[in-house]
Amino acid sequence: MPVRPFAGGRRLLLAGFGGLLALMLAAGIDALLVLHNVRSSDTEVREMYFARTRALEQVRTGIYQSAIVMRDYLLSADPELAKAQVDKWLAIRQSTDQALEECARVTDRMEASPMRSLQSQVAVYWKLLDFIAEASAKDPRARASVYFSGELVRRRTSMLDLVDQIDRLSARELSESDAELNLAFDGLRSRLIWMLCITLGAGLLLAGFTVARTLRLERELEKRYEEGQRARSELQELSARLVSAQEEERRAISRELHDEVGQSLSALLMEAGNAAATVPSESPEVRRHVDSIKKLAEASVNVIRNMTLLLRPSMLDDFGLVPALEWQAREVSKRTGLRVNVSAEESAGDLSDALKTCIYRVVQEALHNCARHSQARTVRVVVRQEPSKIVLSVEDDGRGFDARRVRGLGLVGMEERVNHLGGAFEIDSRPGAGTKVAVELPIAS
Repeated sequence: MPVRPFAGGRRLLLAGFGGLLALMLAAGIDALLVLHNVRSSDTEVREMYFARTRALEQVRTGIYQSAIVMRDYLLSADPELAKAQVDKWLAIRQSTDQALEECARVTDRMEASPMRSLQSQVAVYWKLLDFIAEASAKDPRARASVYFSGELVRRRTSMLDLVDQIDRLSARELSESDAELNLAFDGLRSRLIWMLCITLGAGLLLAGFTVARTLRLERELEKRYEEGQRARSELQELSARLVSAQEEERRAISRELHDEVGQSLSALLMEAGNAAATVPSESPEVRRHVDSIKKLAEASVNVIRNMTLLLRPSMLDDFGLVPALEWQAREVSKRTGLRVNVSAEESAGDLSDALKTCIYRVVQEALHNCARHSQARTVRVVVRQEPSKIVLSVEDDGRGFDARRVRGLGLVGMEERVNHLGGAFEIDSRPGAGTKVAVELPIAS
């Protein structure tokens, strides 16, 4: 009994491969989403850091420039130059306030308190500069006041310290962001490693199941193949036994027809002849009946003789293969008008009974096919014996056929006979180019 295939194996394989692909797809999508989020967060943090850095740098520059302009204003003795320094200071103040607002907009909660202190000190610093400018405008002698200069330097230094503090906070935040980014990448790497391990594990399990399933199917196929080979061998043996039994039955029937029925009809024919010789001349009616009986007996003898020769020609057993082939050629020529030429070596008659029977039946079937289908005028039969094999060819000049598509029972029977004796059977035919049947039989068999 063949092994029954595992009913759910196909569904299990499909589910396994589908799950494995879904797992890989989910891992890829998850990795892409994490990378996208990390990249977006990192880009946002860095943009805010650079925006704060630019704004703080502009605030720092504005404070330096305002201090330098105010110093030049305090040291200027020319009212026109002093007025120009005031205008320049107002422009610096405006740009510095804008930078301060931009910095406050991109400041996070960690920098909110230092930023408020910076804004308040900058406001006080502007008020101090306003006061210095107003006082200097009323009393030019106050421009060189030591108090004004010291207060200005103190305020500037305090604001610059706040700017540096905010800058350090921004740098620390950027460093923390990089650390979070590294943690995110480490987490992503761990998740990918776990996903890879799970995928590899599932792949190994699936591969193991597939290999086991394949080996099982391979064993089953080998078993089926062996069963098929055994069945084929048994069929070939059965076919050979049937052919052998058929030949034996034909030989027995031919012998019975020849010995029993043929002898009886021959005796009847002789008795009819004797009866015809004894019939008086004055009894024409009786003579006519006796002659009719004699003709029927002669016809029956001829029919029995032809049947006997067709079933199993006695000359194949009595005289050998070559005379039987020549008789077969003469009979076909008389019935059909085909010109059949037989070329056979005398040594071809010294063969085993199985080889002689096979060659005779192949030639008989080939000539029968030529007479019925080929519309040929000439057929050439060649039997040649070589050291280790006997070679037979039957070639006609008929219309031919497509040997790859047409395969009748007669051709199948010839091939089975030849294959049973370990020979080779080949048909070479094309439409309009005639047909050639080639057979090689090993003598050793």
